[in-house]
This record gives sequence, structure tokens and C-alpha cells, in this order.
Amino acid sequence: MISGGPFDLPGKEKLRAELEEKMAEPGFWDNPEEAQKIMQKSNALKVTLDDCRHLLDSLSEAEVLHELGHEEAEYLAEAEAILSDLSVKLDHAELQLLLGDKYDASNAILSLHPGAGGTESQDWADMLLRMYTRWGERQGFIVEMLDYQPGDEAGIKSVTLLVKGENAYGYLKAEKGVHRLVRISPFDASGRRHTSFAAVDVIPEVDDETASGIELNPDEIRVDTFRASGAGGQHVNKTDSAVRLTHLPTGIVVQCQNERSQISNKATAEKILKAKLLELKREEQEKERASIRGDLQEIGWGSQIRSYVFHPYSMVKDHRTNVEVGNVYGVMDGELDGFIDAFLRMEAARASKEE
Repeated sequence: MISGGPFDLPGKEKLRAELEEKMAEPGFWDNPEEAQKIMQKSNALKVTLDDCRHLLDSLSEAEVLHELGHEEAEYLAEAEAILSDLSVKLDHAELQLLLGDKYDASNAILSLHPGAGGTESQDWADMLLRMYTRWGERQGFIVEMLDYQPGDEAGIKSVTLLVKGENAYGYLKAEKGVHRLVRISPFDASGRRHTSFAAVDVIPEVDDETASGIELNPDEIRVDTFRASGAGGQHVNKTDSAVRLTHLPTGIVVQCQNERSQISNKATAEKILKAKLLELKREEQEKERASIRGDLQEIGWGSQIRSYVFHPYSMVKDHRTNVEVGNVYGVMDGELDGFIDAFLRMEAARASKEE
């Protein structure tokens, strides 16, 4: 049995047993939100333990077959096949170990905002919405829409998603930045090629304990209510249930309209605002460290992290890691793991150099 460090199976088994004891206690569901977190953590530990046991069983099987291969060559071929499959799974396990930052295990709040360009950019933001929704489904995550502002003719003006799942933020933080599209616009009667931009913002969902240092002063927040603009039934569309919060000192604006009651929408909006203020604090600290290192750079529309080219050729290129994929339609269908993997490994290597 492996013990110690990130592969501490006895420690993980002990922790899961403790969580199961909590789940069996009377009144466990008295606090549904806390109960859900415990269940998510327990389920994630079960997946990790099952994966580790499977890896160990595969390794033992390969060792036995390798020994038998000294007498029968066919056993060596079988051992090599098992080791090849094991190598892929170990790469995935190694990726999990890169997610060690404080908020990596958290759910993620992902927001999309089209750049200048009207309908074309709004349609591009809508394409990205589908891409991230498909990616979340591939991962087995739950994707909830917190806010949706439709475009004037097509696409979206803005959207905010809550992506629930183990390490959702750890993965999706690789997507934060400006995404560039090059294609023949379906909205251009002349069939000309257009370049569009959309910004992706990703922050971790925080609870009261995580955001303990962030206090919301009611005097610094303007509260506006309005009718929800998305689908949601007669109640949502006919009452001012949607809530917009403006944090006056920073100018941060958040809104929520997915819940049917104004109170619930306000509570969710406050949680998002706390997460954004916490992220702002982290970014300011990072800028200070970056200025000391001498590598401070301004992030703007000209510094896209990834380009998606549909014409005159088909390619998606990440400008940070130089990873290129020729199947742009596969990427738009949620095949993002290669880009996320490369980004996390690059960040881990950079962090290792700075230590």
C-alpha cells in the first residue's frame, strides 16, 4: 500500500471513512449546502481511491506477465500493452497532482464577455459558451447558468456559469484570458473574413470560511432589480427577480437571475461579488510580486491566449504553450484537455524554477 505524500492511500481512506460517518449522522441534511460539499468530497475521494487501486492492480499484473514472458513471448506483449495503458493513466494522475493551489479543488465561476464587433463577437461568445458546456459535460461536471444576457440579434452579451466538480477551478483557470476567432462571418453578406474577440474570466467559488477576510459593506453596494431576460417560466419573466450588484469602490458589477426569488438571486450575487473581490486581492498581490520579478505585463485585447482559425485553414493555437490542434471543430465540441494539460505543466515548471 502506498503511503505518504500525494499518494497517501491510507490517509485518504481514513478521511473518506470519517466523511461517511458524518453522512450517517442524524441531521446531516439540516444544512443542505454543507451536506452537498461533504458528499462531493467523499465522492471525489472514492474516485481517487478506485483509480489508485486500479493502477496498483495493473502494475502488479504487468509484473507477473513480465516474469512469465521469460518463458512465453506472448506474455511480454500483453505486459507491454498493460504498461502502455498504465502510462496514459499515470499522466492523468500526474496532472491531478499539479492541482495543489489553495482554490484548485473549488467549483468555478466562469464568465464570458464579447469584445467589440457587435453580432459577430456576441455569436463568438455564444460558441464559447457551448464549448465550455460540452467540456463540463465530458468531465462529468454540473454546469449551472447563473446569468444570461442575450445578444441583440444573435449570440450573447454576457453569461455567467457555475461549474461544479472536483478541481473545476484548477482546470478552468487555464482558460482565463482573451480568445480570438478568425472565420468567414455568417453575418456578412459579402462573405468576408472577420476577426472577433471574447474574454473569459474564471474565479473560484468561495464559501464563508474561504472569504472570511472579505466583508461587504452595504453602504458601498448599489442594488438594482430587473426582470430576468432568459428562459425560466412565467414567474421569472414577469417579476423583478433578477438582481444586479455594483461595488462602488471597485466598479465591479455582478448579477444573477437563475433563481425564482429576488432573495436567492441576491444571495448568489453576493457570493459571486465576494469571489471577485477575493480574486482582485490575489491579482493585486500577484502584480506586486511580478513587479519585483520584473515580468509585469498588461493584459489587453491584443494579448489573446488562444486563436481559433476556421479560415483560410483549420487550427487552434494556444499562444502561451504553443500547443496546436488541427481539428477546430473537435475543440469547439469541448476537447480542451490538451490545452489545459499543457498550461498546468507549464505553470508547474515555472513555479518550480521560482522556488
